[in-house]
Amino acid sequence: MAKDDALTWGELTEKKTMDDQGVAVDIRGVNKRFITQQGDQVTALHDINLTINKHDFICVVGRSGCGKTTLLNMLAGFEKPSDGELVSGGVAIDGPSPKRGVVFQKPPLYPWLTVRKNVEFGMKMQGVPVGERKERADHFLDLVGLSSAADRRPYELSGGMQQRAQIARVLATEPDVILMDEPYGALDALTREKLQNELLRIWRERHSTVFFITHSVDEAIFLATRVIVMSAHPGTVKMDIPITLPRDPDDPDNMEKVRAMPEFVKLREEITQAIYVQDDQE
Repeated sequence: MAKDDALTWGELTEKKTMDDQGVAVDIRGVNKRFITQQGDQVTALHDINLTINKHDFICVVGRSGCGKTTLLNMLAGFEKPSDGELVSGGVAIDGPSPKRGVVFQKPPLYPWLTVRKNVEFGMKMQGVPVGERKERADHFLDLVGLSSAADRRPYELSGGMQQRAQIARVLATEPDVILMDEPYGALDALTREKLQNELLRIWRERHSTVFFITHSVDEAIFLATRVIVMSAHPGTVKMDIPITLPRDPDDPDNMEKVRAMPEFVKLREEITQAIYVQDDQE
């Protein structure tokens, strides 16, 4: 048994955090405003201050329209803040970068390429040599359980398998931060649970930093080391809740065991209250 395998989930998380100490992204005083077609100014995000540490698994929850995806788009470099800044590696984010990989709800796979060639594509754009591309693609396809589907086309895969292929493609480019915008929202419940467990395993093994948008409070608690609750429009950081539940992605009953914990139930009530009840009273 490897040394890390003998640690509990909490001990493992603490160890990885110590190993990877430092800030992945710092969000400082960010506001985001839009102009509507009628010429009105709308504030989508207001005074967002958030530090994403290396090896954090952050899940962001909140009502529809609270700015979750807008915040992710700014982290990805797809949009710029109206005020404030987002800093990664000591440099302000001002555009897309391979250092920040994005996993979308609908996998943007090229239908004319095989699964392996899809995974290789990002590395090809980075100038990775052919032999290394294939080796890394095969490694990450094995990591997500798709080795046997490497030579298939995307249309031959289920929705869950397509999402795994997209995750493998992002991981293969070795980003510093993985940004995930409701990646499992369109999947059936069983596939969703399987991929949640798989993502936890990958996060543990790869020491990844993940910023994950979801509408599911249960999903957020199950996956995260921190849950960020955003207020309704305009979006602000309302709560930043550390999650320390013991989780074992190698256990096939992991999800059921976590959901049965009294602390899980307590967290679900606290977060749901913050999203739906307190917002209505403010």
